[in-house]
Amino acid sequence: MADRIRFGPAGLPVGYNGPLTLVPQYLKNEELDAFEYQAVRWGIKPQIKRELAEKFKSEALKNDIWVTMHGSYFINLAGDESVVEKSIERIEVCLEAAEWLGAESVVFHPGFYGKGSPREAFETCLKALGQIVENMNTKRSKVYLRPETTGKLSQVGSLDEILAMCERFDLVYPTIDWAHIHARCRGCLHSKDDYLRVFEKIEKTLGSRGIEKLHFHFTNVEYSDRGEVKHRTLDEPFGPDFKTLAEVVVENGYKPVVISESPILDLDAVKMRSIVVDLKWKKKE
Repeated sequence: MADRIRFGPAGLPVGYNGPLTLVPQYLKNEELDAFEYQAVRWGIKPQIKRELAEKFKSEALKNDIWVTMHGSYFINLAGDESVVEKSIERIEVCLEAAEWLGAESVVFHPGFYGKGSPREAFETCLKALGQIVENMNTKRSKVYLRPETTGKLSQVGSLDEILAMCERFDLVYPTIDWAHIHARCRGCLHSKDDYLRVFEKIEKTLGSRGIEKLHFHFTNVEYSDRGEVKHRTLDEPFGPDFKTLAEVVVENGYKPVVISESPILDLDAVKMRSIVVDLKWKKKE
């Protein structure tokens, strides 16, 4: 469980050209305290050396940076047998490297509906997840899996589907991508009540464990009838509205890790942190 609301970027800070090992200090200097390492182009072998990853872990601990990893975009647990087999390999490679990096969890997109029914795709995902979790238990994995709510109507990953996956397995927790939820429902997040309904559904499905390990992705988003089109910055005239979410978080004492997926990553993470800090000060007045 995060000890406070934390903020950080999904990948290297904008304009940062230094080594991976100095990212934690850079983020600390920005008053950020989370980081999502991007393994989105990985195949079936780690694309980071263990020695470098362990040096990064040491620096992250020293600078109090909460670390997660985003797994490969090539994962599709709802595909045919060979695709699922390769997807499981990709996830397990990420789980191994995540331990080297000191990451709390591996985030991933579950897959695509394809030509079958959504129910069939979901069941195929569940079967694959069960195999992965069984292997995690055998290896006594210290890393969690975090299937993410997805933004396109062609993808497995509605809020209900993600929570159902997490309900089934103890080592699986949701990544709540608010932009994806907003895009998938073609703009349904506006009021506090809209956000609260999501939190209520998390708690109803997963109980306190879901609320205690909240992990968010946030950015403004452009969408069409098919869902997500493009990530947008917080200053652009697109939803969802972060301040409304922040009010819900502060008023209810939630402690999520908030990862910025804005095109200007850390810069918008800093803006989000400032919004929360301002709300906390107003609450004290």
